[in-house]
Amino acid sequence: MPSRILAVGDIHGCTPALVTAMAAADPRPDDTIVMLGDYIDRGPDSRGTIEYLLELGRRTTLVPLLGNHDWMALALAGNDKSRFADWLRFGGDATLASYDCTSPEEFPAEHLDFLRGCRLYYETDRHFFVHGSYIKELPLAQQPEEVLLWDSLRYRLPGRHCSGKTAILGHTSQKSGEILDLGYARCIDTWVYGDGWLTVFDVVSGERWQADKEGNLRG
Repeated sequence: MPSRILAVGDIHGCTPALVTAMAAADPRPDDTIVMLGDYIDRGPDSRGTIEYLLELGRRTTLVPLLGNHDWMALALAGNDKSRFADWLRFGGDATLASYDCTSPEEFPAEHLDFLRGCRLYYETDRHFFVHGSYIKELPLAQQPEEVLLWDSLRYRLPGRHCSGKTAILGHTSQKSGEILDLGYARCIDTWVYGDGWLTVFDVVSGERWQADKEGNLRG
């Protein structure tokens, strides 16, 4: 069977959804799995999510991207405390409870190394992957970090990228639980931490697997 490129939307500490959706997709060693970021915050098991991804990376090709929530935790672990209150309001309190600690500085070293190793973007011949959004006129290497991590599709639809490649995005939660398909871009953050699903998406075939935060597979 040919190798696949599987994209995974924002997890937000909803490990049961991740385990179920990935089991349904049944990743093979020659697959490439692109994680779109926001592994932590809001859901109850950020620690378990990172543990699962570390294990997954040992048996397939895992390409983790950095999300804005992950970025905030890393900034705090680096002694920038200016966003601590904001991070707690964004769901950081659930992450601290998951790790039974008072600061991201106390996360296991392997978990911090995982987050530090996350990329801002990834691209293939036909697709590119970012957490938030992009500026259509700029090559990926010239995109502002703030746009890649923080820009929401609710406020600006970016248009087709100058590369002509299809964008695969997270960050802007789709409360419908359905993938937002703009033709030139697809957003697969389908609101797992709320009443939606975690989406695993085969970017070539269009096949998808979804599970809710309780770990129930969508029929």
